[in-house]
Amino acid sequence: GAEGGAGSPELGGRGRRWSRGPTHSPPPSLPPHLSTPTPRSVPSSLGVILGAVFGGLLRLLPPLDEDLLVLISFPGDILMRMLKMLILPLVISSLISGLAGLDAKSSGHMGTRAMVYYMSTTVLAAVLGVILVLSIHPGNPKLKTATGAAERNEEVSSLDAFLDLIRNLFPENLVQACFQQVGGARPINLGSQPTTALTHTPRSLPTGLIGFFIAFGVVMGQMGEQAKPMADFFNILNEIIMQLVSMIMWYSPFGIASLICGKLAGLQDLELVARQLGMYMVTVALGLLLHGALVLPLIFFGVTRQNPFAFYAGIFQAWLTALGTASSAGTLPVTFRCLEENLGVDRRVTRLVLPIGATINMDGTALYEAVAAIFIAQMNNIALDGGQIATVSLTATLASVGAASIPSAGLVTMLLILTAVGLPTQDISLLIAVDWLDRLRTSINVVGDSFGAGIVYYLSRAELAAVDARAEGRPPEPPSPKVPHWLWGGAEVLGRCWRWAGG
Repeated sequence: GAEGGAGSPELGGRGRRWSRGPTHSPPPSLPPHLSTPTPRSVPSSLGVILGAVFGGLLRLLPPLDEDLLVLISFPGDILMRMLKMLILPLVISSLISGLAGLDAKSSGHMGTRAMVYYMSTTVLAAVLGVILVLSIHPGNPKLKTATGAAERNEEVSSLDAFLDLIRNLFPENLVQACFQQVGGARPINLGSQPTTALTHTPRSLPTGLIGFFIAFGVVMGQMGEQAKPMADFFNILNEIIMQLVSMIMWYSPFGIASLICGKLAGLQDLELVARQLGMYMVTVALGLLLHGALVLPLIFFGVTRQNPFAFYAGIFQAWLTALGTASSAGTLPVTFRCLEENLGVDRRVTRLVLPIGATINMDGTALYEAVAAIFIAQMNNIALDGGQIATVSLTATLASVGAASIPSAGLVTMLLILTAVGLPTQDISLLIAVDWLDRLRTSINVVGDSFGAGIVYYLSRAELAAVDARAEGRPPEPPSPKVPHWLWGGAEVLGRCWRWAGG
């Protein structure tokens, strides 16, 4: 059947299949992967370090030829292609097999908890960005003349952007929805009769696909034994995809090193950009650091009363992959693997929460866009009143929900925020020079998704245990307060990292 819950209702229970019999859990024991001498995240860490070192050394040479930069980044491009290749089958199989193991009530409760978490953290990220940019005030009117801004002024309709969010939940063509989404109404001229037509834009993880397969999985779960053959198919498909992910992870250190090295070596006029936009970069980086290292861990601790930094140890490889690929959708296969194998989060939770999170939970993007909008206002000597600042925060939250989970999507949705408060949109061209910050905000997006899955699992463990009990024909048992995997398992990972490094 579809993938079942954890071996026990407690946090950190290991995932199991329905076909494996009773779910009475044995006493906690170390997961097998934690008994290996070298943690899996160490090669990825070395990839990041080596990529940064070699990229910095290449900057000491004369400017590299474009063809040479392409060759340096080529192994990383292959990694991106392999990860993106798995997104579609992984999301489809994960959503269906996860929801098929739940009843409609349980999946509804889990989805509601996830949405409340996602919207709350996104709003907090946008507000944090506003507070920092108003406090640090990185915008300087002299920057506009020093860097030179484009003269073209683009506008985006707020109504179109809002309606697109709803339109994309109901795709008219399921095949087209696999790789495109509606991009808004655009005016066209047909003779003397002006009219509008919807356009389509590429997207690696379309919202319509998520909506359709959530409904598909919920209905299949309600059909019970009648849908078991279909559930078996998607369960096996998901296992195959995760095996492919494990194979790709052996190659990922080389790909991550290549991506970072190529990006650093290809940056133009880094010293000039650092002098002109240094405070802007500091503001964004500080905001992302505070949100990822303080706000999200505090929320996690406040809900679960567990160690958030031990949880961090389990998702470290996903964070590194997001840092290298700059794509939360591309990192999704690794995030699944980290949460399920390293931390033992119930697969029914990850398969519902993570695909939705990779689509709509963009904490880092919301913070970045709020900072960028007010930075542009400061640079143009435009004073924003309280209402306009509130509009920036709200619009940054909504725009981040509509942002594609692909690299540099934030620059596109930035047009919506600037238009909403009447700021000059042509100044976005100034921020292209520091768009490599996209890697930092993507890594925070992935961390936010992961913490969300842990919180939803903690809040849903009793319901998951009840679903398991009903499936096995036994009375439900109350969750026992056993120590979760990420409390002792995360500490074990940290200890092994320290010993491996010679500490």
